[in-house]
Amino acid sequence: MMRNPAETIGNLIDKQSVSFISSVDDDGFPNTKAMLAPCKREGIKSFFWHTNSPSLRIKHYRANPKACVYFYDKRFFRGVMLKGTMDVLDDDKIKKELWKDEYSIYYRDGRDGGDFIILRFTAETGRYYSNFHSEDFKIE
Repeated sequence: MMRNPAETIGNLIDKQSVSFISSVDDDGFPNTKAMLAPCKREGIKSFFWHTNSPSLRIKHYRANPKACVYFYDKRFFRGVMLKGTMDVLDDDKIKKELWKDEYSIYYRDGRDGGDFIILRFTAETGRYYSNFHSEDFKIE
C-alpha cells in the first residue's frame, strides 16, 4: 500500500516525458493519444496540456468530458491511471500563464493566433500499478 499517494504518484509523473490521454468518441469508444508531459500540474488532482484547437480530442471532450490519463514509468514497469473529467479552456489568462516561446513550433500564429488551446484534467480516482500489484485510490 502506498504511504503517500500524492508524493509517490507525483514523483512518477514528474519523471515522464510522455503522457497518454483518453477521450470518448461519438460512438462511445475510448480513444487514446500520446502527448508530451503536462505543462503544469497541481498535485495529482489537476493537470494541464496545450494542444491545437481543431484537434479531434477537443471535439471529443466538448461532447463528453469524461477522460482518463495514464503515466507510465518504463524503467520500473509501473504506472498510474487517473479517471476524471477534461475541460477545454480557451481563456486568455490561463493561456498567457502557460505559454512558453518554445511552443511556437506547434502554433505558427503564437499564443493569440487561435490554434493554441488548453486542456485541464481534474482527477477523481486512480489506480496505481507497481511490483505486480494494483491499488485503487480516491483523490481528495
